[in-house]
Amino acid sequence: MKRSPLLKCSTALAAILLAACAEAALPPVGPEYRVGGFVLGCQAYTFHRFTAFEAIEKTAAAGGKAIEFYPGQSLSQDDRKTRVDASATEETIEKLKAKARRHGLLIVNFGVVAIPKDEAGARRVFEFAKKLGARAITIEPTPDQLDLIERLIKEYNLPAGIHCHPKRANKPDYRLWDPNYVFSLVKNRDARFGVCADVGHWTRSGVDAVAGLKIFDGRVISVHLKDIVESGNPDAPDLPLGLGVTNVKGILRELRRQKFDGNISIEYERDWENTVPDISQCVGYVRGFADAEDKP
Repeated sequence: MKRSPLLKCSTALAAILLAACAEAALPPVGPEYRVGGFVLGCQAYTFHRFTAFEAIEKTAAAGGKAIEFYPGQSLSQDDRKTRVDASATEETIEKLKAKARRHGLLIVNFGVVAIPKDEAGARRVFEFAKKLGARAITIEPTPDQLDLIERLIKEYNLPAGIHCHPKRANKPDYRLWDPNYVFSLVKNRDARFGVCADVGHWTRSGVDAVAGLKIFDGRVISVHLKDIVESGNPDAPDLPLGLGVTNVKGILRELRRQKFDGNISIEYERDWENTVPDISQCVGYVRGFADAEDKP
């Protein structure tokens, strides 16, 4: 039986779309960069009193397997003038990549980075992250930037997650702490445009972190994992995972349910000069969680 021209056209279009989707998919991350099945490491801001090279060393020493860089950190003790940002040279990028490789870390993310309003400036951020080998960027955009950001996400095949800081009474216009509001910004956009779920800041804002993750099912780009002393307090200090009020076990279970395969960055914001022991404890918590969940 002959197929109609319309059917042939539909079949061809479907093949093109499937090929485009396959091309857009990021390659899977190997087991060497995982802890308890998750791509787990540190947000370099945890070590912001040190250089990017030292952040790599400390992340590896704590047992992390991945690193998320943030803009503005000095490159190394020998080169404090050079910064990790969108103006970095090819030489600087290669130095960062080589240092991460030597310590067995995967560069997974760049952020939280401000996206410039002009297209040329925004494009430089995406270009830098792509050259760095990052699998996503973390941003806090304004609504008028969303169309441009979505276009660059598609062009560079680089997912972007919207991050939040805590809700504060003296900043009533700041709304990114509310997962429902953030979801309203991305729900009708490319699937690679989603959330960087900072579960600690959600908890500081009085948000149930597990419920927040469920809102973004399929759009969780990355996670900033932290546990804190008190819910609803924007200044509540961090604790090692499992010792605070954040439902860390529930968060990890929900990420598993969603088959989340982005990166988890431990961001530990206390004891800035000596964070490695507590971060090691956090890495151990995730490993122990997986061991317990996977027991027959």
